[in-house]
Amino acid sequence: MMPGRVCPLGYRYAPTVFKRVAEIQAETIYVVGGLYGNRAALDVILALAAQEVVMPTIIFNGDFNWFDTDANEFFAVNTEVLKHTALRGNVETELASGDNAGCGCAYPDYVDDADVERSNQIMQTLRKTASLFPALTAQLAALPMHLVAGVGAARFGIVHGDAESLSGWRFAHDNLHEPEHVAWLNHICDDAQLAGFASSHTCLPAFRQFSASGKARAVINNGAAGMPNFANTAYGLISRLSLHPVQENSAQYGGLINGVYIDAIPIHYDIACFYEKFLASWPQGSAAHQAYFQRIMHGPRYLPAHALGLVRAPSVCA
Repeated sequence: MMPGRVCPLGYRYAPTVFKRVAEIQAETIYVVGGLYGNRAALDVILALAAQEVVMPTIIFNGDFNWFDTDANEFFAVNTEVLKHTALRGNVETELASGDNAGCGCAYPDYVDDADVERSNQIMQTLRKTASLFPALTAQLAALPMHLVAGVGAARFGIVHGDAESLSGWRFAHDNLHEPEHVAWLNHICDDAQLAGFASSHTCLPAFRQFSASGKARAVINNGAAGMPNFANTAYGLISRLSLHPVQENSAQYGGLINGVYIDAIPIHYDIACFYEKFLASWPQGSAAHQAYFQRIMHGPRYLPAHALGLVRAPSVCA
């Protein structure tokens, strides 16, 4: 199978792993997936955290590297991230891997081969930068793939992909809203006593609330903290789980389950700063420029209604 479509065995875990004592207990948690090396977005996230009533626990749930092939940027991003709680995504895993998984994205069939190959090329370039920092790269490779976090009396699984794999796509927008997934999710949540999951991996956001046997649950996928998530926008998203409501009009969308506010929070980073750094590392004609520049400039062909399952999204939304 083509590198980039492979899900290595080491990425997989049984959903029963979430039947454990929570590693994190907090009043507010920020789940930051898909930062993609955007330091401008990182600065905004840290500033928002400082404005909270109670300082949140920040969890970087993978792929905080991607565009940061400049050595100074790579060092700065990872040094800051590792001050907080972090999980490894496929990017961090593959930086130190010698297998043939390419970018480790495990892309589904509807993603074009050319896009998969561009991701593999980005990974090859990023590996060269990571090789300058062997001790830092080893720290990234040693990060866990999942954790359990408590917010009040509610427990959540924090993952990069889904409940079974670091690079799983079952929390993607086109899977999460399929009816057959409710039974699967409810079984996992019942077994591990979870109120739901927070993830990212699929690069497009999704949010679903559901219930069974009188129990309310939710899955939130923040898509990308470091890139636009919706058409004609220029901001990222993070997931916020909290006992405290967000400030008025500060959430893209959200809900309340088991006394926990679950919201998608826009990250309005310095666009000019991000553009400048992106183009310095990824000029026209480069793999990342071909794959992402239109999204960075104009957002994907995707709307909040798609994320909420109110309108069926196209399979390919780049």
